[in-house]
Amino acid sequence: MSATSLNAAGDLVPGVDPALFVSDTLPADRRFMATVGNGYLGTRVYDKVMHVNGVYNGEAGECHRADVPSPAGAELNVAGAGAEDTSFTLNTRTGTFSCVIQSGKFRVAQRIFAHRTHVHLLALMVEAERLGNYTEPVVITINSTFTPHSQDIEFVSGPDFMGAKYIHGQTLTPEVKGGRKLSVHLLWTPLPGFLRLEPGEHSRSWAFLTAVAETEEGARRAYTQGLSLAQAGTLYPSHMEAWAWLWGQSRLEVTGSQHLSQALFGGLYYLMSSLPQAHTPDFLFTGLSPGGLPNGGRGQDYHGHVFWDQEIWMFPIVVMFRPDLAVKLLQYRVQTLGPARDIARQQGYQGAKYPWESAGTGTEVSDADIYGKREIHINGDISFAFRQYFYLTQDLEFFRNCGGWEVVVSIAEFWSSRVTWNPEEGCYDIKGVMPPDEYQPNINNSVYTSVVAKYSLQFAVELGTRLSKPVRPEWEEIAEKLKVSFDPERQYHPEYDGYTPGTDVKQADAVLLGFPLMYPMNPEVRRNDLEIYEGATDPDGPAMTWSMFAIGWLELKATARAGQLLEKCYKNIQEPFKVWSESADGSGAVNFLTGTGGFLQFPLFGCTGIRVRKDCLYFDPVLLDNISELRITGISYLGNKLDFELTKELFTVVLTAAPGPQVNLLEAVLCGSGESFTLYKGQPVSFAPGPGKIQKQTSSCWLL
Repeated sequence: MSATSLNAAGDLVPGVDPALFVSDTLPADRRFMATVGNGYLGTRVYDKVMHVNGVYNGEAGECHRADVPSPAGAELNVAGAGAEDTSFTLNTRTGTFSCVIQSGKFRVAQRIFAHRTHVHLLALMVEAERLGNYTEPVVITINSTFTPHSQDIEFVSGPDFMGAKYIHGQTLTPEVKGGRKLSVHLLWTPLPGFLRLEPGEHSRSWAFLTAVAETEEGARRAYTQGLSLAQAGTLYPSHMEAWAWLWGQSRLEVTGSQHLSQALFGGLYYLMSSLPQAHTPDFLFTGLSPGGLPNGGRGQDYHGHVFWDQEIWMFPIVVMFRPDLAVKLLQYRVQTLGPARDIARQQGYQGAKYPWESAGTGTEVSDADIYGKREIHINGDISFAFRQYFYLTQDLEFFRNCGGWEVVVSIAEFWSSRVTWNPEEGCYDIKGVMPPDEYQPNINNSVYTSVVAKYSLQFAVELGTRLSKPVRPEWEEIAEKLKVSFDPERQYHPEYDGYTPGTDVKQADAVLLGFPLMYPMNPEVRRNDLEIYEGATDPDGPAMTWSMFAIGWLELKATARAGQLLEKCYKNIQEPFKVWSESADGSGAVNFLTGTGGFLQFPLFGCTGIRVRKDCLYFDPVLLDNISELRITGISYLGNKLDFELTKELFTVVLTAAPGPQVNLLEAVLCGSGESFTLYKGQPVSFAPGPGKIQKQTSSCWLL
């Protein structure tokens, strides 16, 4: 049995479900094990630890996700079965990892899942059944490395509860000196050394539950609910139903390339399994880290911290499909605004300066001062995400009453105090920064930083006007006169003052002006930016880079060039469970959601040409040569839900849900002919691929 079920060309194999990743072996490097999670807890399969949202140990630069012991990390063996009888599957449709051991005499199946709706539950289920006329006992050995201890939490034992073992404790070191230590309460069904299907039994199942919460009451409540569901036979079905609903809300599917199809299912799965539900009243979500919830423990890359990766690389996928989940990411920035204001004040600036790395409290937890002081583009990245959310939802309530405005205005205040006037050039400079290209630790006028700063100031003015809030008159002037480097002779954007073409670049930086920033430029400049920086970018750089170049070439309809660059991304997808690595050689962070997010933006924004503008969704679709069809389910726009289907000949839009019969009525308008189509629920509208826009009727789409 192969790990991927691909033919030699990597093309679609009829009858193979691209959402199932099946292998008869586990990865030699256990870092690339599949993961399960639900936004509250996450773990690598067969690992002895899990991580819990917001639970960190260590002060400042030593802060990392606290290891919580995981009873579910047990492997099975069955007497009389060999390795050839065993298969492993990550089912991304159901958010479940399974191990099946099957001979001609019996079938034993193990399932591991983090319950999608009962988020405090991690479940290990085992089912055994006889095959044929086999009458001997089926003996299942459970190999567990679980111990009720942690290097990050001082646990003590408590009384058993409904047959479950119980420990509770606090993290050893708070994130901030003198701060609060975090509590963890853990209940679990004890694992025996073996299970038996007796001679008189045809089949039998067992459920082993783990409940984790901040309080004893919360853990007990979750464990009780889990037991009740297990006894009723609905524990796993309810989890599957929740995942089926989730996939019904958001899908990216292609015909023509099994490589791409599997990568899309895997990427969306790993991203969605790190997100909470829309309504989580019993815990505050503390953001998306590059390695997701399963990773980030002591000594692991990025330590579970939140970076710009959340806003630029992951947020665009989430907000296009699920703005109700995207607002959770924005709320994390709202709830950490206080510490961001403190940082700005400590550095001598106004407003708020968000940390380069943050965890539970929102303080700076980078282990090197240079990043927190110089990689300030994160402020603009955050404001840009808030702007995207506003343009897609027009959610004035969030900005008026839920802290959104305070974040936007505080970021604008920071930029207005961070710039300096350059009388020689008649412009404002932003000096002494580190751009996304971290090979440059101290440069002036990073073109990327300047553009996100410019947008931050402009959005504050725009939003303040909508909310009838006072804005500073100098913000418009600063935005207008902020230096955005441009070389008129070579017709390209230098990455910073003094940049020489050919100088090594770590990752996508200046090319991000074209997308996602949509900074105005003509096709010649866009092409020059792509050509110059593609040749200069480190071929061993982080995973999200090449998808941005691919999107750029699709803008220019250079499909072959785009396809070549997309191919580079596959090197970062590690078999057999499609786990992303930060670097193509497998080094760096694993379950690298930053790379995943960048990759998913290729079909969503590259192939469709979708661009989020002030008053519309612009589109200009084009497919790669080896893709015959792209289907996108569940795009959200102004409370409506839209499905897109793209072939070489047709682009089809279907309105599948609307907030009301006359609320935000949408139309599709073709830019070439001016022809418009009112979108009615359930009625597909098709036209030849080409530029156009989806907008509210009577709207005018403003270019940026």
